[in-house]
This record gives sequence, C-alpha cells and structure tokens, in this order.
Amino acid sequence: MTLRIRPRAGLAAGVVALSISMTAGAVQAKEPQAALAAALARQPATEPAKNVILFIGDGMGVSTVTATRILAGQRAGVDGASYDLAFDTMPYGGLVRTYSADGLVTDSANGASAITTGHRTINGGLGVDGGARRGVCDPAHNVPTLAQRAKRELGKAVGVVSTASLTDATPAAFYAHSPDRGWESDVSLPAAAREAGCVDIASQLVLAPDDLRPDIALGGGLNFFRPEAAGGQRKDGQDLPEIWGARPDAAFVTDRDGLDAAVAEGRDVLGLFATAHMPREVDRPAAAPQAPTLEEMTRAAIVRLAAEPQGYVLLVEAAHIDKAHHAGLIAASLTEGVELSKAVAAAMALTDPAETLILVTADHSHGLVINGGGRGDDVLGLIKGPTGAPRLAADGKPLPILTYATGPGGPRDGEGRPNLEGIDVTAADQVRQAGVYSPSAAHAGEDVPAYAQGPAAYLVTGSMDQPYLFQVMRHALRLSVEAP
Repeated sequence: MTLRIRPRAGLAAGVVALSISMTAGAVQAKEPQAALAAALARQPATEPAKNVILFIGDGMGVSTVTATRILAGQRAGVDGASYDLAFDTMPYGGLVRTYSADGLVTDSANGASAITTGHRTINGGLGVDGGARRGVCDPAHNVPTLAQRAKRELGKAVGVVSTASLTDATPAAFYAHSPDRGWESDVSLPAAAREAGCVDIASQLVLAPDDLRPDIALGGGLNFFRPEAAGGQRKDGQDLPEIWGARPDAAFVTDRDGLDAAVAEGRDVLGLFATAHMPREVDRPAAAPQAPTLEEMTRAAIVRLAAEPQGYVLLVEAAHIDKAHHAGLIAASLTEGVELSKAVAAAMALTDPAETLILVTADHSHGLVINGGGRGDDVLGLIKGPTGAPRLAADGKPLPILTYATGPGGPRDGEGRPNLEGIDVTAADQVRQAGVYSPSAAHAGEDVPAYAQGPAAYLVTGSMDQPYLFQVMRHALRLSVEAP
C-alpha cells in the first residue's frame, strides 16, 4: 500500500512531505526511479547569486543528522528513518573535511572561520590566517570575511543569527578578527593585546564602520555588550546596545515583540535575548517565552534583509546542537537539529532558488554513535529485543540506541556503566552514556555533510575541504578571487 503524509502546518509544502511505499514490511522514503528522473532533469544554476544564506549546525556530524532525521519523523508520527529534514530535499551535497591548522579535530572558531574566510586557521582563531598564534595579537594576520567583502565590495546587507551569544565562535567568525575566541568583551582582552591593536569581539560587532557592520544581528550575549553599571560585565563603561540604538535608523531589542516591530520599521536591529547563550529549545517555552525561536529569528532576518535592493549575506547558527552534545544531553541536541530544519524550511519558503544560494553544513562533528534499534523504536530509547524488552549487552545491562564516545555520561573511578533498566532515558535532562568519561564531550574529526540549493549549488559535491565552501559562496556572489 502507499501512505501519503501531508506537510505539517507552518512548513513549506514538500519540505516534510513523504510518499511511503510498504512492501513485505519494507518502508521506502522515495521511489528510486522518481529520484533518478529528478536528478537527470536537474540543470545547474550558473547565474550569480543575489543572496547567500549559510546555515551552520554547530557540531552536526553525519550521525547527528541521521538521529535528528529519525527523531523528527517519529515526532511527526511517521517512519523516522525515511523522513526528510528540510535540507535533505536540497539537490546538491557532499562531505567536508574539518581539520584545523594545528589539529586533526577542529573547534568552532577555526571551523567557522574556514567557511567564512577561506583560510584554515588555528583552533581558537577567528578571522585570522594560519600564521596566527593563539592569544597573540597581530592584526597583520587578519583576513576579511565573506560578509565583510560582500558589504564593502558589493553593497550587500549582512545579517547574523545564533542561539549562542553573538560573541561566540561561530557567529563571531562572520564579522570579527581575533587570535583568541575568548576575547568576547573588554574584561577578557589582555592589556598587551589591547596595546597591539586588538579589540574585543562585542565591540567589533557594534563599533564597526558603516560599510562593515551587520544590518541585523540576533542572538544572546547581552552581558558582553553592557557595562557593569547596567548589569553587564564590561569595565570600559561602554554600553554597546545603547550606542547601536542611538543611530536614527537602528533599534536594540530584547524580545520577540520588539524584534517584530523593528523589522516592520526597516531598522538595523541588534537583538540580544539572553545574558549569555539563549535557552535550549527544550527549556525556552518555560525559561524565556518571549525569546524568539531560531526559525523566528531566521524569518525576521530574511524579511529585514530582503528589503535591500543589492541583496544580502546571512549566517544562521544552530548553536545548541553542539552545546547540548558537550553536556551529554542527547534529546536537547537533537531537538536543536529539528529547530535547524524548521529554520532552513523557512528560508527555502521565503526565498527564490533562482537568486538565493542556501548552504547548510557544520563546523565539526561530535562523537555520537547509533548502536542499533528497530524501525519503530524511539530513537532516544533503548535497543529492544524480539519481545519488546530491552536487549542486554555483554555486561548484562540495556544499551541505548544512541551513545557518545566521550562525555559526562562516561564511567568514573573504574566503575562500569549504570544499569538503565527502569530509567526514562528519553527525558530531556537525561545525560547519555559515553564510553570514556570527560566533563565535556569531545568534538570528533570525521567529515561533516553539506547541502545546497540555488546559484552555484552544483559546486557543492564530492569530498571538499572546508575553505572550499567559502570559494563556492565567493564565486556565487562574483566576488574577486583576492580581496581588493
């Protein structure tokens, strides 16, 4: 039989539509002949892109995408393995290598900088080349970002959206230059670095000249922008949100209503919706109901930037995929992946693929492992046997479908792993088991996926080096090979 599932309300038609054919118990997401026919009919879009939207799922390796896809489908009431996330429907894709200039495994600073500048750099470096040294200020190593070049050379508008602090590594890689990602405010900037000409990351966002400053910036991190007298941490007395909002065409906002009003008025918007990182989506409705979701921030940014006649460049980061992974909170991490899919679906619905390149990728992977499980089993749960009872591993204890290589859920002091029988391992606050204990789960070094649609998307294919993605976006915008 054939079962057709209609898209859920609020998602673009076709984004989550499924055609599931069931034959002798098998479930297949798409007819192979139809997929082949679509591929054969595909024509590469070679015209210049008016707009570029870069989505980064922080820490979103291949296993995270797979687990997110299954969870999203199960939450929608359909088969998870054959479900399509929004970016699964994009026509082009490949694998991206993620090493840094000084390590086999990259952090977010180098990973994002490689994508946004075309230069692989050191772990911890933002907007600097591979010759930079961690914590040593030398502006000679600064390299322009895609956003800065697009704004200065082409007059395009620029936006940055993140569920982390806007001064965190991935969003900062779109607009800042620093040999140390930790220099988020003046209190963390060493005196020697200040004397050598370096500026803290929050100041770089707000005090940049008009032809480099983003037109809309949405995320967390209010404490890095506000002075101590206003409840922040800055000791230089600068109230950066006040400085931003003092411009006649600008607005500083702290909630969803303020964001909607500022966008409707066509203002340059600085939205800071949390003192540090924004809440995870599993916590947001109760902890910060007036904070916009990633999808809502993405929609607001696109609506604001689309009003600019020269087009725009936008970065959107789903930060808590990574941050929840670090804490071993698998349900929270995969929920953030679902939120990323919603944001991508919104971007696909709001833009014309003939003029907008949308690129979805990750800065690095995480050590998430999918150990098994039946097609109907809750992906957040335990592997089950034929009777429906948990299948026992060699140590006589149940094994989750998903575990980590390292993390806070690993065994300590020579103890074996705990017995999970009778425990709700699907709970949002459940710390997932790991093979090796670490207070924070480590990044992983394998390739990450990339997905693309729109002008120059056909160039996203095969095995790619991370800086190559910058070259694809640069070419799509028709920026010169070298910055003037």
